[in-house]
This record gives sequence, structure tokens and C-alpha cells, in this order.
Amino acid sequence: MFRGYQSIRKNACLLYALESHQPKLVSQNGFGKRSPTLLLVKHESSAVDKLFPSHHVFADRHIGPSRDDTRAMLDFVGVESMSELVSKTVPDNIRLNRDLHMEEAKGEYELLERLYEMASKNKTYRSYIGIGYYNTYTPNTILRNIFENPGWTTQYTPYQAELSQGRLNCLLNYQTMVSDMTGLPVANASLLDEATAAAEAMGMCYRHNKRRKFFIDQRCHPQNIAVVETRASGLGIDVECGNWRDVDLSNHDISGVLVQYPDTEGNIEDFTKLVNDTHANGTLAVCATDLLALTILKPPSEFDFDIAVGSSQRYGVPLGYGGPHAGFFSTKDKFARLMPGRVIGVTRDSSGREAYRLALQTREQHIRRDKATSNICTAQALLANMAAMFAIYHGPNGLKHIGSRVHNATVMLAEGIKTAGHTVHTQTFFDTLKITPNIKQSEIQSKAEDKMINLRYYIDGDVGISLDETVERHDLKDLLEIFNSPVTMENIAESLGARPSNSIENSPFKRTDTYLNHAVFHRYQSETDIVRYMKQLENKDLSLVHSMIPLGSCTMKLNSTTEMMPVSWKEFSSLHPYIPVNQAEGYHEMFLELEKDLCEITGYDKISFQPNSGAQGEYTGLRAIMAYLHAIEETQRKVCLIPTSAHGTNPASAQMAGMKIQPINVDRNGAVDMKHLTTNIEKFSDTLACLMITYPSTNGVFDKTIRDICDMVHHHGGQVYLDGANMNAQVGICRPGDYGSDVSHLNLHKTFCIPHGGGGPGMGPIGVKGHLAPYLPSHPVIPPYGTDKPEAKAFGVVSAAPYGSSAILPISWAYIKLMGAQGLREASEIAILNANYMSRRLDGYYKTLYRNDEGFVAHEFIMDCRDFKKTAHVEVTDIAKRLQDYGFHAPTTSWPVVGTMMVEPTESENKEELDRFCDALIAIRLEIKDIEDGKMDPKINPLKMAPHCQQDVIEGSWDRPYDRKTAVYPASFVTPSTKFWPTVGRIDDIYGDQNLVCSCPPMSVYESPFIDDNCTVAQKMN
Repeated sequence: MFRGYQSIRKNACLLYALESHQPKLVSQNGFGKRSPTLLLVKHESSAVDKLFPSHHVFADRHIGPSRDDTRAMLDFVGVESMSELVSKTVPDNIRLNRDLHMEEAKGEYELLERLYEMASKNKTYRSYIGIGYYNTYTPNTILRNIFENPGWTTQYTPYQAELSQGRLNCLLNYQTMVSDMTGLPVANASLLDEATAAAEAMGMCYRHNKRRKFFIDQRCHPQNIAVVETRASGLGIDVECGNWRDVDLSNHDISGVLVQYPDTEGNIEDFTKLVNDTHANGTLAVCATDLLALTILKPPSEFDFDIAVGSSQRYGVPLGYGGPHAGFFSTKDKFARLMPGRVIGVTRDSSGREAYRLALQTREQHIRRDKATSNICTAQALLANMAAMFAIYHGPNGLKHIGSRVHNATVMLAEGIKTAGHTVHTQTFFDTLKITPNIKQSEIQSKAEDKMINLRYYIDGDVGISLDETVERHDLKDLLEIFNSPVTMENIAESLGARPSNSIENSPFKRTDTYLNHAVFHRYQSETDIVRYMKQLENKDLSLVHSMIPLGSCTMKLNSTTEMMPVSWKEFSSLHPYIPVNQAEGYHEMFLELEKDLCEITGYDKISFQPNSGAQGEYTGLRAIMAYLHAIEETQRKVCLIPTSAHGTNPASAQMAGMKIQPINVDRNGAVDMKHLTTNIEKFSDTLACLMITYPSTNGVFDKTIRDICDMVHHHGGQVYLDGANMNAQVGICRPGDYGSDVSHLNLHKTFCIPHGGGGPGMGPIGVKGHLAPYLPSHPVIPPYGTDKPEAKAFGVVSAAPYGSSAILPISWAYIKLMGAQGLREASEIAILNANYMSRRLDGYYKTLYRNDEGFVAHEFIMDCRDFKKTAHVEVTDIAKRLQDYGFHAPTTSWPVVGTMMVEPTESENKEELDRFCDALIAIRLEIKDIEDGKMDPKINPLKMAPHCQQDVIEGSWDRPYDRKTAVYPASFVTPSTKFWPTVGRIDDIYGDQNLVCSCPPMSVYESPFIDDNCTVAQKMN
């Protein structure tokens, strides 16, 4: 793909230059509002510059407002310049007051050339390493229409269900697929990866029976063992790792037992007695398994396992050097309300139509805070949707064909290797063999490297091979040659016959039940059908391709196409995470450059890329603090001070890290209550571990006392954890590492442009000061650079892959390189300007709850809607739903203050879009006034009945006391050509809570296998 691009590069650059840099053409053809002279890189002009100017500055593509708009907004908020705005917003004593030391911003073409040179240093060997990661064919139709499609990648988490029906439907398909494949009736909408899913299973076992011991079999994947052990140590749970046959359950003190099926060496074993024994002793049985193996292998439910976990990566999701991939989690009905993560459920809307919603969304951390049992607040929605579509596209027969093909290839390979005199230890297997060769391991390794093949090499000289769906006959031929096998594939096939004796088909492990019986898995096997289905679902969801999504603390900004392109290049997407480091030199060069830039941006000394979500980053940073305190023999320090305005994940993460949480009040202006903080710091001086603070605050202001706060905590022996969720207000303006923070996580899916993907992927790497660097997480298979040094004292492992979701890191690398120091600072400045402009435009209609002493907010602000409940019986939810009729996703509602909206416009939205959103809110305020003045019915009005879907206005009689136009075209900018229609009316959450249905409705409710997937189940059941 890129090579074809290179061949037309010169012509494309010429056209690009003509479009971007000739004033008459720009003016005549409408290529934007900016003056062409402002599009150029700013440096001293020369004769060459005038004749042959530099390329377009990417920052002007990324940043929404034009120069004229910026000037108008500055005037509106009452400041002369951007520097004056910053001075009135950001405290003087924390400002950087210099340019970031970074290389000059690159043009888009130059950047892609540079990145491709870097990618080319990655060696794309054939990898048969296994250990939970396998190559796969991503169907091109799914690659193009989901993975590379901003209509799927730029959606937010589906908290506004009426605007998210397509994605919710697809995630329900995913849950149904996982439930069917594992045989367990309830599944969630994905977790971060297999290892963290295993750790969550351990936590669920503890929640169920409160026992503080957990057993994990030694032949689980090493990353699963490591992550479970790390998670357990923070929670005070003892983990025993050994042979599952030797586990002693007689003392009734083990909460759960985890085994791998098939195990990491490929063995398939009968766990019937183990599961029976666990249940007899009140212990839960957990199975980490493989969805592709389960196409032909009896499901965990037939052993009566209580929980099944794993990764859905093999269902069409690229390796990506470790991620992002969707972990899965399924369980029995009776444990449904203990299950971690998000669960999609079937409910109905206000008119009784079938609808989908987040049913058991375990964002419990926002409610229970320090009592929370998990800090997870994300899924891997985009990758789960890809895996669901892979299952839908292939259907049960296609999946079984793939599974059988992989297994049969492994059977043939095992026979050929035996023929060469090697010992194959794996007796009953699916796709993995463990071999003791009769020649030196080094000889096999040398031959494999000559053929550009990676195998698994054990310390004792054994060799492992794991096959996958990409294996063809020539691959098997090469593998046999590596082992000096004298036989051909034809000879092996003839000797084995049609039903080999060591095939699963001839074993008691053969799967005999049917699966994926729902209509959705039977009707989209042609590309025509699957493309239409994907587009149908996409069209039901509002994303950044439609309008701004001004979610406070979520930073829904532009995810540029140039930044996204490299994610699907094979040089980045096809690498196994456990290949030798010298085969991933391009990745590691990028990691080091990204780390250098992020350290310069933040003022920290070291970055760990292992955490693959923001909450995971919080947990990792806090564990590093605890490891450091233990190392300096300050083991009594366990108290974590957290302002009440903090993200709900903060106290949940602290609890999981083994800390004791002490809340700190905020004052009436939303800032930290210094008196209360001082009292608690002094009270817990001897036991203070850290302060965990969000900056700028979640209330939307830069606290002036932040430096004093950090100094005070340090004086009393504590550390400062600064939540990086609001970093978008700081880049180039101030640096957490300079004003006193010791560690932060960085939401790359917020500030640094990785798209939200409908609820994931995310990345939450942490930056630390030098004294915490030795305690960053390591990895049992491939230790990240720096963690294998003698001075390293890693506290453990937090994710399945050493560098987290590596495949999406090129997005942030590209964003930083394209923006450069000046562009990054301007992005933060415009984000602050946009927020202040909106706050001032809404004055007189809505009160901004918190402003600083100068009357300004940071990059977000809280809009107070609480009085409307008293004056018009209007809840903040009503305003959120009514915004959908105007074509907008609501801001963050009722957090951090109940009854409010937190608005964050970001720097990517232009003034016209900001004005549209403000106009919508103002129009809604006037509708509220009509209720207050008695001009509109207090129970039946456009707000209470919102949102209005098409069926509401075209079906039946219209008997509401307002007309249809008011309902669905409430502003001049909402027209038939621009209208985004919510798919359903307001979701009935109460009904959904009382009638929990978390998989696709059963086949019995459908008249035929080809009935519309969106039919009303209630009607069919009646």
C-alpha cells in the first residue's frame, strides 16, 4: 500500500502545494479560511522560500479555529492576546516559559516517509511462537470498513444509548459469540487482554467467597501467571503456582483455581475431577481458553467451569506487537452481577421498541470509589466489534473450517517431526506442540532464522511450535525441513488417513454441540451482505464524523487520517509481541523517540508503555510508588489522599494497589480545600504514601496552590500522583514533573490522538521521575528496555504484552512529530480558549459552576443544571437527551457534580461548530423557560419526550402539545440534509434492570432465520 503511495508522491506533493500555497487558488476554490501566508512553517524568508515554500503546517489542519476566529473569540472573552489568556488561566509559578525542546514539525508526506523507514526496520518473520498470540487473516472488508473507518473508530463509549445502537448491537453480537463458544450464558463486552481478564477472574473469585488464596496452574501462559500474581500482591491475596493435580482444596481457603485449556505447551486435559473438587470445597473454577480451539474442542461449560477468560485476537485482529486486542470474560448466570466490565443488555425504549444499552456497566468505581472491587472503566470495543464481525462473516461453519484446518496441519506436522526422530511431548493438542529435538536447539534456531521463521525456544533446549490460520502447505514444508524430516506432506497425509488417531475428532474432547445458532451468524457470509450490515450499524451511531463530542475529561479531538494510516501497515500490525528484539528495531526506535518527546512534554525522566488503559496507568503508577516506599523501608506508608473531585478510578486504583484512601474536600470554587488538606497531611504524616490529584482539576480550573500542595506532600514523606487525564490543557504550557509531581499516567487516547474506538482502545503509559524509574513494570517473556538492568526492581507485570497496545503508539508518535513544539502549545491554548468562549457565550443561560479568581476556566467547564429540576422538573438527563435532537452527543453528565454537565470542546472544533452547540443549549434553555412560564406542559414537552426518532414522527397520530418540526428540526441548522436521527426513543433503564438479557434473543423469537435483526422481540414472543 505504501509503496504504491510512494510512486505517486511527487505528483501528489505538487498538487498539494498548489492547493495549499497559492493565494488565488485558495481564495477561488475555498480551501479554508486562513490566510495562505499563515499556512507556512514560520521562519525567516529567503528567495528560495518565496519561490518554493515549505509544506502546509499540520497544526493548522488539526486546530479548528481560523486566525480570524481566534481573534474574535479572544475579543469575546475580553483578552488582548493568547498570552494574556494563558496568564489569567494558568498560575505564573508553574508555567514553562520556554519552548519545548523538540525537533521541527514535519509535514504529512515527510512524516509518512520517515515512519515507513522506521517500520521497514521491523522484520516480518513468520512467527509460530504462540503463548496466546497468533497470526490471523483480517478480512479486508472488516479492515477497511471498521478498523480503518472513522465512523467506527471515533465513537465514544455508548453511554448515550440512543445514539449508539449500532455499536451496542455489534457488542451484543460479541457477547453472544463468546457465550456460545465458551458455553457459559453471560459474557461481557470485552476486557483489556487475556492476562488482565485472568486477574479480574481472580478478583471475582475473592469477591464471591472472601478467601485470600488463589491457585494458578504452572502451565498457564507466563504473562497470565505474572499479571495475576502482581494483581494479587496489591490486594493481599496469596497466589500458589503449581501443578493443578497437586492443589490441596481440603482447607477450604482457596477462592479459585485457574487452568489453561489448551495449556501453554499445547496439552488438552480432562478437568472434570478438578472442577468437581473445587465445587465440593466452595471454590470457583476458572478456565483460560482459546476461541479458535473451541470451534472443535468441547467448551468449558461441559467441565462445569464457573468462569472462562481469554483473548479474541484470533478472530481477525492483527497481532500488532501485542495489542490492542479484546479480552473476553464469561460466567454462569448466578455470577452475572459479580462480573467485571461492561455488559450490553436488551431493553426497550419509551415506545416499547427493542433497544440496547449498557446493562451492567461496572463503572462501579465512580460510585463505590475506595470500596470498588475493580478500577476498569474501559473495554476494547473496536477490537471486540472486529472479532464479532469475523465470527459473523465466517459463520459457525466457516469458523469450524478454520479451526479444523489449523488442527489438521498440526497433526500432520507432529507426525512429520516424529518421523525425523524427535520427541513430541504433546499427546492431545489443538495447534501447539512441545518438542525435544534430537539435535541441538541452536541448530534448529539457525535453520529457522534462515527461513525467517520464529519458534518458541525453551531454556532446557525444547522447542515449541504453534500454528495458525495463515499456515499454508509451503509453511509446513519449511517447518519439516527445519527439523530434518525426511517425509513429504503427501506421505504424511497418506499415512494418517482421513481420520488421524491423534485428532481431536477421535478424542473425548471433540465438540458435539452446535454454536452460533442465532440468525446474525448465518446471513452475512457474502461480502455484499456484510458490507451493508456494517454500514447499517455504523449509520446508527453518532461519531466525530458527524459533529463535536464535547465530553468533559474525555478529550474527543481529531484523529487525523495520516496519524491512523500506519496502524494497518503490515510492518507494524503483523509482529508477534515475543519475537526477538532485533526483529522489532523499528518499533523500539519509535518507543524511544516517543518516550523522549513525552518526557520533554511532561518533565518526567522515564516512561513505561505497558499500561493499556488510563485506569491501568493509575494502578501502575501507584504500584511503583508502593514499591519505592518499600525499597526505602517506609512500609508503614499506605495512606492515599484523594480530593473528592477526582476521577472515580482514582480511589479504586489506590484500593487495588493496597492503599488506604482518605478523601480531601474541595472548596466552593472547586479547588482543593487547603485547610482540610493540611490537616490530613499532618495527621497522616508518618503513614502518608501519596496524594492523588487531577490537574487541572476535574472541576475545570488550574489550582493556584498546586506547587505548594506538592511541596507539602514531599515535606511529609509522601509522593504525588498527578492524574494525566487533563494533560490537554498543559502541553507546552506547564509540565507536571516541574511543579512537583512524581508520576502521571498519560491518556494517549485523549491528549495524544489515539481514537476512542467506541469505548476502547486506549493507552495509559506512565511517566515517572528518576527515583521511581527502577520500579516500573517488567515482563516474564520480553522485559521492556531498562527493566532487565541490575538496578531494576520492577513491582510486577500489569498487561499481557511488554509494551501494552503497541500497534496504536504510532498514532501518538505521529501526532507529536506533526505538531512540533509550537503546534502542541497552540493546541493547548486553543483548547483553553474554546472552553472559555463557550462558557462566556452561555452566560445568562447556564451558570458555569467553577471559575478561577480571574473568572476563567481551563480547557473544560462545568455547566450547572440543578436549578431546572426545581423550576421546571427538568433533569440534566432531559437536556442530554434533547441535545440528540439537535444532532449532538451530550457532554459528561452528573459528574463530578450531580445535576451538571462538564463540557470540553477541544482544540479541533472551529468557532462555527462551537456556536452551533451553544445555540442548541441556548434553545434548550428557552424551552425550559417555556415550561417555567407555563407555556409548555411540564410532563409532555420536547425535553421530557426526547430524543425523537423517525418512527415517533411518522407512525400513528401525533397527539403531543408541540408540533413535529419542533420535535425533530428544533434549530435552523438542523435540516433534512444534515439531520442525525437517534435510532430509538429514550431508553427504559428500569425495564432493562428488571429484565436482564445480555445476549442476542433466542432463535425461537424469530419467524425465520432471515428476519430483520432489529425486530421487536417482545412482539415475536407474544
